[in-house]
Amino acid sequence: MAATIEELNQLREIIQDAQNIVFFGGAGVSTESNIPDFRSEDGLFHAINKYDYPPETIVSHSFFERHPDIFFKYHLNDFIFPNAQPNAAHYALAKLEQQGKLSAVITQNVDGLHQKAGSKNVLELHGSVHRNYCLNCGLKYDLDFMLSHLHEDGSVDIPHCRDCGSIVRPDVVLYEEGLDMGTLMAAQQAIEDADVMIVGGTSLVVYPAAGLLQYFHGNKLVLINKGDTGYDHRADLLIRDSIGKVLKYAVE
Repeated sequence: MAATIEELNQLREIIQDAQNIVFFGGAGVSTESNIPDFRSEDGLFHAINKYDYPPETIVSHSFFERHPDIFFKYHLNDFIFPNAQPNAAHYALAKLEQQGKLSAVITQNVDGLHQKAGSKNVLELHGSVHRNYCLNCGLKYDLDFMLSHLHEDGSVDIPHCRDCGSIVRPDVVLYEEGLDMGTLMAAQQAIEDADVMIVGGTSLVVYPAAGLLQYFHGNKLVLINKGDTGYDHRADLLIRDSIGKVLKYAVE
């Protein structure tokens, strides 16, 4: 369903009148950068099973500990998209922050595209593939270090720390792991302080992240998503369209 010109203009007015916008986004923000989401028909969780295990199992804490070889093969081959570029949604949000309208981007994505587009205050609920650390000594490593363990034929060497030799893992939240409490509290505070909250590219089914919406008590809740969400009935403005197209129009 395409957004109407009335809906787009209404969003533009909401943004113009806002004092403190917070954006909360999910996988749908990055699909327009050709990064598949988890739950669509073309998503990572519906990919052809190359590993004898479903992706939901592979990206769990217990599986990582039992089968680090399979975990890293999946992670480096199928989970990371190093050539992905920010799309219109990322740039529109960065522009809103530069204008002093938007105070925070809260994201469930781990791809770092918000920062690449220029956003400064990005709260990454599920971590980032750009941050990696040694499980033993905590030494930090960048994405290039991890990708250096991926070979052209798709085979992978398990990344080990240059200092102590222990495994280096991505700083992303795996299944069975809790969210970082500092990031969660900062996101909660940002939402409580906002007078406008724009939610985009998420079906709001992943908890505890989706539960953050309960802390919003501001003036306008805007939902931009191609599919239904559990919060549709609460939205002051509901737009069913591409988030990049919608935000680009509203911000420009």
